[in-house]
Amino acid sequence: MPKASDVLAIARAELEYTENPRGSNRTKYGKWFGMDGNPWCMMFVQWCFAQAEATDLLPNTTTASCGTMMWAAQAAGCWVTGDYRAGDVVIYDFPGGAATDHTGIVESITASGIVAIEGNTGTGNDANGGQVQERPRNNDVIKGAVRPAYDPEESEEDEVVTYEKLKDVPEKFRPIIDKLMTAGIIQGDGSDAAGNGDIINLTHEQVRTLVFIYRGGGFDRKLQAVGMETAV
Repeated sequence: MPKASDVLAIARAELEYTENPRGSNRTKYGKWFGMDGNPWCMMFVQWCFAQAEATDLLPNTTTASCGTMMWAAQAAGCWVTGDYRAGDVVIYDFPGGAATDHTGIVESITASGIVAIEGNTGTGNDANGGQVQERPRNNDVIKGAVRPAYDPEESEEDEVVTYEKLKDVPEKFRPIIDKLMTAGIIQGDGSDAAGNGDIINLTHEQVRTLVFIYRGGGFDRKLQAVGMETAV
C-alpha cells in the first residue's frame, strides 16, 4: 500500500510545471484525464495518486471537481476538518468564489495552516494560475480535506531493506533503475562495466521513489539531454 511520502515525491517532482500555452489550461494532466483545456487542480491531484499507484486511496477517482471529491469523501467517512497531515488532499473555499474553489496535497503543517503542493495556481490567481507550486495557506480558507488510508511511514526502528547492487533490485523495478544509471541520474561505483554488479546501496523506499518520479516524467529533461527515451 502506498505511503503519503510516495504521493508527495511525485508531486514535488512536478513543481514549476506550467500549462502550455499560458492561459490555456492545457497540460499533461488534462490529457491523461481526458479533459485537457479545463481547470486542472484536481486532475493534477488525481494524476499524482495514479503515478504512485494510490488511486484506490481516494474515494472518487473519476472526478475533476473539488466539490464532488469533498462529497464523496464525506460519504466514505474519510473527510476531516482539522488536524491536517502530510498527504491529505485539502479543499479550499476562497473568499468570493464558489463553495469549493481549489485543491492541493498537504506537504507540511505550519503554525497558522499548511503548505500544499497545488496544480493550476500562481501569484495573482490562487485557483487558476497555470503552474504547479508550493503554496502556504491559512486555516481560514480550508474547507476540509480527504484523509487517504496510507500505509504508515517507516520508523527508525523498522528494518530498512537495502539493495547493494543493481542485480539485487526487484525485477519489476530493475529496468528503470538500470536506465537511470545509464543516464547518469543514479551513480554506481563503476565496478561492473555491465552495470549489474555496480554497488548502488539504495533502500527499497529510495528505489520506489525513483521509479515513481520516473513514471511521472520527473527525469524526462535529464533523459532527453543525454539522448534517451523519456517516460512521458
